[in-house]
Amino acid sequence: MSNISPVAGYILVQPQKKEKVTESGIVLSVSHEEKPQQGKVLAVGDAFVSDYGTKKESPAKVGDTVIYREWGGKEYKDGETDLLILKFDDIMAVISK
Repeated sequence: MSNISPVAGYILVQPQKKEKVTESGIVLSVSHEEKPQQGKVLAVGDAFVSDYGTKKESPAKVGDTVIYREWGGKEYKDGETDLLILKFDDIMAVISK
């Protein structure tokens, strides 16, 4: 993967594909319409100042797993790797381990 650094107010995420598994353990393919809504944070941009003059820090740090809005962000393909560039406000939750 190339060296991608998000600008202030943005986060770089690698979406995690969901697998559907039946009760008997058979893995089913997920339809193409269903987009992943969680992923691993690969890089974080600097804090930014909102239109109201308040400083907004990133809600997540590198290595965190986050849940984000289904249609948020900009999709980017780096070689074979699917990536997503999200605004801080697109992050809905950070999953604790």
